[in-house]
Formats: sequence, structure tokens, C-alpha cells
Amino acid sequence: MPESSFERSSKRVLDPIDRVSEVLFGLIMVLTFTGSLSVAEAGRESIRTMLIGALGCNLAWGIIDGVFYLMGCLAEKGRGLLALHAVRKTIDPQQARRLIAGTLPPVIASILQPAELETMHERLKQLPEPPQRARLHMDDWLGAIGVFLLVFFSTFPVVIPFIFMRNAGPALRVSNIVAIMMLFLMGYALGRMTGRHRWLVGISMVILGSILVGLTIALGG
Repeated sequence: MPESSFERSSKRVLDPIDRVSEVLFGLIMVLTFTGSLSVAEAGRESIRTMLIGALGCNLAWGIIDGVFYLMGCLAEKGRGLLALHAVRKTIDPQQARRLIAGTLPPVIASILQPAELETMHERLKQLPEPPQRARLHMDDWLGAIGVFLLVFFSTFPVVIPFIFMRNAGPALRVSNIVAIMMLFLMGYALGRMTGRHRWLVGISMVILGSILVGLTIALGG
């Protein structure tokens, strides 16, 4: 059965800000492992343990984040269907208008006239009967896979130096440079998407990421 319009999520498969957030999350997670590595004591076995821990942690969190994404999609669709059923069933025009306005962004709802909301009410009543329960569809599963891949593969640029360089000291320095560059680029992209000063957000993200990693390590994370 084809997916009906009221079953679709209002989300894109992954919103650009969501993409940046997922990469930042995976990056901070892996930095808690590389940041806790003692260069003075690190041998190949220590590095191997760190790599397994970093990859395993981001694998687990990628799966968890993907599941949370699906839960969010299902909750969003469920709320939409409940609102649609309530609007179609009510015989009180005022209540119908309130319900419709409640599903819209506040700025848009504030400029709509009662007659316009009533027109929406009539059109919603003319739609085919909606399903009783929300269901997940292909776009939702693609989004969940996208979340998993972003969290998991954001690990690799930071750990690659430890795979190809034998000495822990130089590998850690290169890894830190890569991490700083990635934090800056993610902050820069976030600034562009939100209309903020790009360079300032990029630098702030490097500082914030370093603080979060330091706190996580200090607290035993």
C-alpha cells in the first residue's frame, strides 16, 4: 500500500542540522577515548584496546541513536494522526480551529483568519479516511540508517592515525589536529545554517568540544 500524505514524517531523511549534530556526537564520543590515552605508557596493545573501545562505543551509540530516531518519527506521526482524527470528528467549529492552529508553527497560526482555518477544517474533512495507527515507512528507516552511519563513521578520521602510525605520540598529535579541524568545520557549518557568525561558531565548537571531552574523561566516561 502506498504511503499516504498524512503518514509521511515532516522530517527530511536527515535535516542538515541533525547531520551536523550526529557527527559532533560521534566525534566527541571518540575523543573521550583518544584523549584518555597516555602517550608515555601507550604500546600497541593499549592503542588496539583504545581503537576497539572507540569503535565499539560508537557502534553501540549509532544503533541507539538510530532507534531513538525511529521512535521520534513514530511519535511525530502519531501526534499528527491524533490531531487529524480530532479535527475530523469535532462538530464545534471553534474547537476545530483551535486544534488546527495548535498543529501549526505559532507565527503562521497567528496570521491566519478564522475563515482560513475553517477552510482548512473543511478540506481536512474531505480527505480519505486516515489510518488509525502511525506506521514507519522507508524514509524513516533510511533516516535511522543515516543516523547510525554518521555516528559510527565520524569515528574513523580521528582513529586512522593510530592505525597507520606506529608511534603513539605523533599519532595522537595528528589525531588531535584532525579532531580540531572536524570540530571547527562542524561549528562553521552550524553557524552557516543558523545565520550565526561562521568563524565564531566554529571556534566556539572547538572550545566547547574540548570542555565536554575533558569533563567526560574527568568523570570517568
